[in-house]
Order: sequence, then C-alpha cells, then structure tokens
Amino acid sequence: IAGLQEYYCNLCLENSKKINPYILHVLQEVDEDIKKGLEKRITLNIAGNNRLIPVERVTDEDFGILSQILESCPYINGLDVRYNVLSDAGAYYAANLLQTQRYLIYLNLMFNDIGPEGGELIAKALHKNTTLKYLRMTGNKIENKGGMFFASMLQINSSLEKLDLGDCDLGMQSVIAFATVLTQNQAIKGINLNRPILYGEQEESTVHLGHMLKENQWLVELHICKHGIKNCGMQKLCDALYLNRSLRYLDISCNKITRDGMEYLADVLKSNTTLEVLDLSFNRIENAGANCLSETLTSHNRSLKVLSVVSNNIEGEGLVALSQSVKTNPTLSNIYIWGNKFDEATCVAYSDLIQMGHLKPNNTDVEPYVVDGHVYLAEVSNGLKKHYYWTPTHRDANSPSSSANFAVVSVGPYF
Repeated sequence: IAGLQEYYCNLCLENSKKINPYILHVLQEVDEDIKKGLEKRITLNIAGNNRLIPVERVTDEDFGILSQILESCPYINGLDVRYNVLSDAGAYYAANLLQTQRYLIYLNLMFNDIGPEGGELIAKALHKNTTLKYLRMTGNKIENKGGMFFASMLQINSSLEKLDLGDCDLGMQSVIAFATVLTQNQAIKGINLNRPILYGEQEESTVHLGHMLKENQWLVELHICKHGIKNCGMQKLCDALYLNRSLRYLDISCNKITRDGMEYLADVLKSNTTLEVLDLSFNRIENAGANCLSETLTSHNRSLKVLSVVSNNIEGEGLVALSQSVKTNPTLSNIYIWGNKFDEATCVAYSDLIQMGHLKPNNTDVEPYVVDGHVYLAEVSNGLKKHYYWTPTHRDANSPSSSANFAVVSVGPYF
C-alpha cells in the first residue's frame, strides 16, 4: 500500500515501458497522503492540462500500466485523466478497469481521442459495473454510434447517477434514444447532452426530451445546450415542466430562444416550485423576454435561486426590471448579466443591489466602479460553470462563486 510510486516503476520495468515522470509525480503525492493517514476517498488527478508542473501527457501504454495499479487500490475512488491522448486502445483499459476495480466512483475521460469503438467498450463495461456514479466523456467524438451504446447501457445499469456526453458529436438518433431510455431509468440524476450534430428544423429531439420530462420524476439536472431550440421547442419543454416535479437545474443556453419562448417559460415558473437554477445564456430574449421573467420572479415564483441571462441582447429597461426582481424576491440570490447592453440606469441599479446587500458580490458576474462620478460595471470571473472546460490555478475549481450550479444543485459525489 505504501509504495505506489515503486510499484509503478517496477511495472514499467517488467513491461519494458518508459516511465512517465508526470504519473510518477502524482503517485508520489498519493504515497505521501497515505503516510499521513489520508488514504480515504483519493482522486488521482492526472489531467493533461495542468499548468503548474511539467506535464507529459498520458498515452494508451501509460494508462495500461496505471490501470494495473488501480486494480489493487481500494482507497482510490476517483480518476481524472482529462486532456490526455487516450485513444480507443486507452478506452479498452478503461473498460477493463471498470470491470475489475470495484471502488471507482468517478471517472473523467474528458477531451481525449476516444472514438465510437472506444465508447462501445466503455458502455458495455458499465452493463455490469455497480460502483461508478459519475462518468465524464465530454469532447470524445463517440458520435451517434457510441451514443447508442451508452443509451442501451442506461437500460441495464442502475447505479450511474451522472453522465456527461457533451461535445461528443451525438446524432439525432442517439439523443432520441436517451430521451426514450430516461423515461424508465430512475438512477440517472444528471445528464449532459450538449452540442449534438442535428440536421433539420423539426426539433424532433426537443419534442422527445419534453415527453421524457413529463414521464421522468427523478432527473435533477439537464443540459441541452446548442440543440437549436427555438420558441416552438421551448413551448414543448414548458408543457413538460408543468408536470415535472424533480428537475432543479435546466441548462438551455446557446439556443435560438427569443421573447416568445420567455412568455411560455414565465408562465410555467408561476406554478413550478422545483426549478432552482436556470441558464438562458447566449439566447436572444431581449427586453421583452426579460420583462416577462421579471414580472413572474417579482410577483409569483419563490423557488428559483440562480438565473443566467448572459449575452441575450437585453438593454437597460430589461436589466433594470430584473434587478427589481432580485430586490423583491428573497429566494433569487444569483444573477449573471454580462454581455448585454448596459446603460447608466443598469449600472446604478446593480451597484445599489450590491451596496444594499440584496446581491452578494460573489453571486453575480459584474462589479461596479466609479469614474468621474459615473457608475460602470466590470466583468468578474463568477458564473454558473466557469470551470467546466478548464481548471484554474489560483483558486478552487468548485468554489461557489465560479460554480454556482454545484453550490445550489449538487448531483453525485464528485464534480
């Protein structure tokens, strides 16, 4: 138990493999933690985008050796190998690890080079795995074929709680398959289906996702960013939200939703009491949409805690209306507005909110400053998921200010 570093060196010698100094460094740190008696729930962080120390990115051969070490380490519950150069051969070792290591709760394979075949191997390994709670495949181009294997896996696996397949080039068929499977799967609490490759203007996938939300009363977190959702699709989602009583976090950023979509959403928020985090960033709701939301949040809704309307072409009138919602609604604690059109009234309104204590500085992405007697707003690095794609070197990646979604709606044991 005490010598993971030594064990790794011996395995490399036995298999005539080159020792990776980065892996050696990480294992040395784990050995030191074990000596201090900190061997419970260790996450092995071998991210290839670590900028604080020299990094030699993990290859398939490196991962093969690493998987042999992990098979006999019950105290290592998490493995983060994001931004390395693992291919389908690396996925083979990952699949084998999922079948043999019965203590792994968290596996992050984000932005490697795993394709459809590798996706198939990992999905099939999860048929019998009963321990993994959170799998992150973000950015691996498993495509529609790989997505279908993961959808099939969810018909069998009843232990996985959170699955991230964002930026994986999923197709219409696999998105519909996930929507269908999730009408029955009661284990999944959070799923990310961001940026599939969809063709056509029919919004078929949104219709199926809406139907899923009517049936599924267990899903807590849903990310459907870059699905090309327009107002018609938004209406389908809102129809489902009237009946859904479990969803607490809805991410519909980077779509094509305008003021009409906000009318449907504002109406459903009058009766929905479960939704706590709403991400509308990078749509086009404009003043009319902001006013609709503001009216509901001021007079009716008392469950929404976090709202992001970043880059929505909202001008002063709409932004000031939203500031009034924050002022009068005691539940709405976080609001993110950067990327809209600030006038002086907006700057003064949000400056007053912060100074009067209605809005905490860490709960918004703007900070007031004064020049020549005029108030302006500067951007600060706070948000819902600022560190989704990268990890900061200067502060905790999961701090409440930069990852408000995790602070409010926490799904799974690892983030």
